[in-house]
Amino acid sequence: MTLEPILTVADLNRFLDTDFSEVHTDGKVFEVIATGPGFATMRFDPNEKHLRPGGTVSGPALFALADVTAYIALLAHIGPVALAVTTNLNINFLRKPRLGALECTCSILKLGKRLAVLDAAIVEQGGKEIVAHATATYSIPPR
Repeated sequence: MTLEPILTVADLNRFLDTDFSEVHTDGKVFEVIATGPGFATMRFDPNEKHLRPGGTVSGPALFALADVTAYIALLAHIGPVALAVTTNLNINFLRKPRLGALECTCSILKLGKRLAVLDAAIVEQGGKEIVAHATATYSIPPR
């Protein structure tokens, strides 16, 4: 069975703007750029607020990208369920990303009635090497 998204890229970006505008606290740095069967991809444009000493994108910024992308991938497939929440997120930092656009693609590994398990890979835009990898579990509230 293939998971098909029920929300478009435009729907998802509108949701971020209207229902989860807190994600834009540091400016509009997150944007949904693709969705498809069982996945979603977001672009993150970090700024100086997202750097750590040494000029690399910080761990908390990468964590946020993985978490928001997992949330968006889930919502793309279940609809605008604002109260779906992260119950676990584990991240591995593999390489130092330079300051510049990053992309995170998140795939749904399992989608149940109450829980979803997702896999996220973050790369520098246009790159192939993964800079961070995360797995996330989301709790889905009863309808």
